[in-house]
Amino acid sequence: MADQPFQYAIIRVVPRVERGECLNAGVVLLCRPRRFLAARVGLDRERLAALAPGVDPATIETHLAAIEAIARGDPAAGPIARLGQGERFHWLVAPASTVIQPSEVHTGLCDDPAPELDHLFDRLVR
Repeated sequence: MADQPFQYAIIRVVPRVERGECLNAGVVLLCRPRRFLAARVGLDRERLAALAPGVDPATIETHLAAIEAIARGDPAAGPIARLGQGERFHWLVAPASTVIQPSEVHTGLCDDPAPELDHLFDRLVR
């Protein structure tokens, strides 16, 4: 199959918004032609502790897990998860000044979005 366009954003943890320091903790990817929306998250607890020793990683991991659930359309994730794929993606990548923030949206081409998500996660988060 031919390459198809996709959009993605990096999910960042910004423990002290006023300082602007962040660490990458996930990727959310939308490929409309393949009807694919997914997020992959993973918090490096050691890096978080070095950046913000007083922040509870379990609380952040709960919010990161919610991003995955919303992306997958899990009904237990609340009303946002019941929206269409495009609406969920735009909700997940909307700018925010909270502890968990998306990057700007980037674009690319891929044949299969699932391995592309894995590739981006390995390259940008791990």
